[in-house]
Amino acid sequence: MAFPDLLDKVGDLGKFQLLQNVALLVPIILLTSQNMIENFSAAVPRHRCWVPLLDNGTAQASLPGAPGPEALLAVSIPLGPDQQPHRCRRFQHPQWQLLDPNNTATNGSEAATEPCLDGWVYDYSTFTSTIVTTWDLVCDFQAMKPMAQSIFLSGVMAGAAVYGHISDRFGRRKVLTWNYLQVAVSGTVAAFVPTFSLYCLFRFLVAFGVAGIMMNTTTLLMEWTSAKSRTVTMIFNFMGFSFGQMLTGAVAYGVRRWPLLQLAISVPFFICFLYSWWLPESARWLIITGKLDRGLRELQRVAIINGKKTVQDTLTMEALLSAMREELGGDQATIKLSTLLSTPVLRLRICVSMLCWFAFGFCFYGVALDLQSLGSNMFLLQVLIGAMDFLSKIFTLLLMNYLGRRSIQASSLVLAGLCVLANTQVPQEMGALRSALALLGLGSLGSTFACISIFSGELFPTVLRMRAVGLCQMEARMGAFLGPLTRMLSTHSPSIPLFIYGSVTVLGGLATLLLPETKNLPLPDTMQDVQKQAVKKPARPTPAAPSVLKSTQF
Repeated sequence: MAFPDLLDKVGDLGKFQLLQNVALLVPIILLTSQNMIENFSAAVPRHRCWVPLLDNGTAQASLPGAPGPEALLAVSIPLGPDQQPHRCRRFQHPQWQLLDPNNTATNGSEAATEPCLDGWVYDYSTFTSTIVTTWDLVCDFQAMKPMAQSIFLSGVMAGAAVYGHISDRFGRRKVLTWNYLQVAVSGTVAAFVPTFSLYCLFRFLVAFGVAGIMMNTTTLLMEWTSAKSRTVTMIFNFMGFSFGQMLTGAVAYGVRRWPLLQLAISVPFFICFLYSWWLPESARWLIITGKLDRGLRELQRVAIINGKKTVQDTLTMEALLSAMREELGGDQATIKLSTLLSTPVLRLRICVSMLCWFAFGFCFYGVALDLQSLGSNMFLLQVLIGAMDFLSKIFTLLLMNYLGRRSIQASSLVLAGLCVLANTQVPQEMGALRSALALLGLGSLGSTFACISIFSGELFPTVLRMRAVGLCQMEARMGAFLGPLTRMLSTHSPSIPLFIYGSVTVLGGLATLLLPETKNLPLPDTMQDVQKQAVKKPARPTPAAPSVLKSTQF
């Protein structure tokens, strides 16, 4: 394959790659906040029904004897199943007999109650406002919160399906620039909409753009680096997801009003949109799709940025045509999506990859998307999840070039599944152990994400890469969509959802063993490259790989 040789001439790990990584890292950090923000912007505070005796100053002042707030609460709101004031019911009439010390609880429980006809009173000690308090998404309307979450995840799923095909046709950078603008505009508008339905619509559009950013960022980085430096480049970018999770907890701690929080993670995308015009298009994609003039100009531009100005004299159209003769000989631009299923080698790869992506999304979002159920300090939990994710990706970086992609992906998925399955046997009273197992499992899934994002891209040729990655991303979001819904089975037994999460994840890890190893192999550009790799064993690690890792550990 000739493109790696061209990349070596212009520089595969120089100043350009450093600037590109930094430019693409900032949107990834912000993108993670878009994914996790509804842990805070849609948090459900403590609440109760609005009642005149407590919340109408005139009615309270007219009472003889001036009873205190606790007494007025007792006669106005019945006790719920947790022996705390009920969140969704109130007495039809004040039950003054409950203040009698000789009264029994039975009299109160038999009194007529009604729903919160006049609205709710919320506890604003943690959040000044959330979408729950803005549109009263509680009691009979509590299903609206997970619906908003599902609509967002369905937007990412739809975006993964659409933008994978569009990027293969129109280019990576052009679509990425549009995605930045889409997220910036839609996210900003979502902070000002007057109705819940419009909020869901614009959050869906945000998610649609988020999918395109994730896929095109990964693909641009992979197609501008060689096999020996690809791991370092990609892991550096994946750190953005870890920093994003920690940043989400920190920003949410400081900004307690959901519209301001939504603006804080959306407006910076306007800046990303402006500087994205500087980013070059993938020269690999340009050449393979027949846009040779643009591909040559992008290679010459990168050579200048990397300080290899003398290459410009030798890197001519004739040299490019000579080097890429084999890749340009076939009609690669006409390859269709159906090739993934009609070709036996690619069919196995896409099916296993989709299963692994589904298992990752299913388990991660099923466990981590409802921080309120994991503990009282949601902000600290979010930061801890990000820190664990960061450490797991560092661990992956140190091992991937030595153990390979397949073994890392298989072991991390299996370990995550075993941690979740272990929690089915831990009593609810052992909260510390359950939390530790959950964090270890989420950390293993962080390692999975770092590995699977590289591994999946390396399995498919350039002419089909974005469409294949788009299908995998769609499966991940399908898993994310179903993960929170599976929690509804906990009404039968708390162990059922955990058993399903763990089993699916272990299955994905074992299926990974069916895939070929791609360590130290150049990216395949054509179908012929894939066929050649299918009958060859991966090359032994080159001496350069450890030195690249060592030079980037600072």
